[in-house]
Amino acid sequence: MRGVMIAGTGNIPFGRHFERSVVSMGCEAGLNALRDSGLEARDIEMGVFSNALAGKLFGDLTVGQNIYADLGMTGMPVFNVENACTSGSTAFYLAAMAIRSGEVDCAMVIGSEKMCVPQIGLLSSGNSEIDTLLGLVTPASFALRARRHMNEFGTTLEQMAMVSVKSRQHSALNPIAQFSKAITVEEVLASPLIADPLTRLQSCPMADGASAIILCSEEVGRRIGARVRVWASVLRTGSYANPQDLARWHTDYEGARLAYEQAGIGPADLDVVECHDAFSIAEIMHYEALGLCRPGEGGRFVESGAAALGGAHPVNVSGGLLSRGHPVGATGVEQIVELTRQLQGRAGKRQVSGAKTGLAHCMGGDKAADTKSMTAVVLAV
Repeated sequence: MRGVMIAGTGNIPFGRHFERSVVSMGCEAGLNALRDSGLEARDIEMGVFSNALAGKLFGDLTVGQNIYADLGMTGMPVFNVENACTSGSTAFYLAAMAIRSGEVDCAMVIGSEKMCVPQIGLLSSGNSEIDTLLGLVTPASFALRARRHMNEFGTTLEQMAMVSVKSRQHSALNPIAQFSKAITVEEVLASPLIADPLTRLQSCPMADGASAIILCSEEVGRRIGARVRVWASVLRTGSYANPQDLARWHTDYEGARLAYEQAGIGPADLDVVECHDAFSIAEIMHYEALGLCRPGEGGRFVESGAAALGGAHPVNVSGGLLSRGHPVGATGVEQIVELTRQLQGRAGKRQVSGAKTGLAHCMGGDKAADTKSMTAVVLAV
C-alpha cells in the first residue's frame, strides 16, 4: 500500500459563531487548508465531510456536497460521515484508506459543527427520550466511571481537577481556543456540579467550529515539500462480548495496541498526544489505555506534571476538548491539525520542543456495553 502524507491544514477559531452556518465555517477551513498546501481546488479528487448534528438540528442533508461545491470541487466523490465524536477522525480514516489503496492522490477532509443553538439541550447516550428523562445523559455515564476509578484506584477529586487546570494553561497559548483564562483546582471543584463528582469546569463546553486537512500520496507530498507522514490510522468499534468495566474502555486498549503495531512504535516514542478529554476523568483513563502510564495511575500521572507542556508526555497542548472546545464533527479533524503543526514546528507558544511523533486519539461516545467507536492516528516526520 502507498504511503500517506499531510499536504495542508486549516481551521477557524472554536467558540460561539451565532452568525455562521455549518457550510460557511467548513468552506473557510477548507480554503485555509488549500492555501496552506499550495494545491488548487482542481487537485482534490475526493472530499469527506464530518458532522454529527446538522441533520438532527437543522434537517440538513448532503452538507458535504454543498461545501465542496462552494469550494469549486464538483464531479468528484463526496462522503458525509457521522460517527459521534469520532466523526472527524473517521472521515480522516476513510480519506487515508482511499490514498493508500491508490484510488486517489489527494483528498480533503472537512469537519464543521454548529452546536451553540437554543434547541440542542442535553446530549443523550440513551436510546430514547425516556432514557434522557431518567438521567441517562452523557455526563452521567462519565460520572459513573469517575466514581469507579476513584473507588478502585484511589484517584482523587483534586487529580481530576488538575486535568482541567492543565488544559486551561495550554489553551491560553492557542489562538483558536474557546477559553484562555487560567483556573485553579479550587475553582474547578467549586464550579456547579453537573453529575457527581464532575463539575462544569471538568466538562467540555458546547462550541461551533471547523477544521480541514488535505491528505496526499507520497509522490504528491514530495512534489509540494510535505513532511508529515501518516504512520497509522485505526478505527475500531467495541463489542457486547467484552465484559463491562467502568474503569477501562476495551476499545481504547485494543485500538491503541493496533495503532502502535501499525506504526512500529510504542508509547515511549510519542512526543505529543491529543486525546478525547470530554470530561476530566476521560483524559485520565485515556492516559492508561494509551500506555502513557500503568492502569490505575492516571491520576498520579497528571499530578506529576508528566502530561503538561514540558512534561514527559504532553497531552492536549491545544487545550483539548475541555478548553479548546468540542464542536463534535470538527474535533477529530482538529486534533490531527494540531499534531501536524506540532510536528512542523508551527505551534507557536505551545510548541513541544523537538516533536517528531504524535498520536491523536478520539472516542465516539460512551455506552455501558462499550460498543462505540475509537480512532487512533499516528503522525511522524
